[in-house]
Amino acid sequence: MRTLDGRYQLEQRIGVGGMSEVWRAHDLVLDRPVAVKLMSPGRQGEETSVERIRAEARSAARLVHPNVASVHDFGTSATAPGQEAPYIVMELAEGETLAAHLRVGPLDWRIAVRVCAEVAAALAAAHAHGIVHRDVKPANVMLTPSGVKVLDFGIATPAGAADETPAGMVLGTPAYLAPEQFDRHPATPAADMYALGVLLYYCLTGRLPYAAGTTATQLVGARRMVAPEALPPIDGLPTEVADLCRRCLADDPTSRPTSLMAALLLAEAVDARVYVPMLTSVPRPRATPISPWTERAATEATEAVALDDWSRAGPA
Repeated sequence: MRTLDGRYQLEQRIGVGGMSEVWRAHDLVLDRPVAVKLMSPGRQGEETSVERIRAEARSAARLVHPNVASVHDFGTSATAPGQEAPYIVMELAEGETLAAHLRVGPLDWRIAVRVCAEVAAALAAAHAHGIVHRDVKPANVMLTPSGVKVLDFGIATPAGAADETPAGMVLGTPAYLAPEQFDRHPATPAADMYALGVLLYYCLTGRLPYAAGTTATQLVGARRMVAPEALPPIDGLPTEVADLCRRCLADDPTSRPTSLMAALLLAEAVDARVYVPMLTSVPRPRATPISPWTERAATEATEAVALDDWSRAGPA
């Protein structure tokens, strides 16, 4: 078995993507299982990709939250003379992805809402640190015995950062991209909230909120021409949850709710607990009024602590 830096022994490949592969590994120093994400090596003499991924790993390592898979380490592995492949060592989240669960159909609305409440709480933690995930989707949500873990901040970026990907390329999964992302606008938390709306819709219905063909080109074309479909009636689903889903899918980013508000509202709908950052001020969406409960809960959540003081942040 291959060992990276004499420490991380790769045992089994558990995931493959376009630019990376994820391995189950063993940390020989701390004697614990970990996940290692191996990135594709850059071209000979190219340092940009290594530095970019190191910066992304540092950003993700700042997130300490029950619903975020922690980043433990970063390193590089020589693949050929003059070439280095960066890798990121992460917490190994044991469980099954949300994508696997959704293959058999939609979730019970209570489970769907609870899962999305925890995803929203993870996004609230990221957004509080100025980080936008940019690839929220079922394959990046792991359902574990201890709750949801949001995976793969591998293309995460500082909020407001310009899109520096080559012309003709868009980072993220087309079905979950906000409209402004197709036009290469700077990344904002509102883009993650659009993806959360798609995720919630998919969990509740078992399908995407727009009809499209099977290819990425057909999907992108449908996204540009057709507005998301309204959520169909679901027996027992609270009206405020359906309204939240609709507002997340708004074309105007300023009309979407914040991740904090979404986490609080969804958790209240199923009487669940989520951990959210305690803010000194709460951003409000500009268009649709929020429910009285959410406004009260969000106001109460502003009274305690500073943005980065997680030691005093508690369950909402």
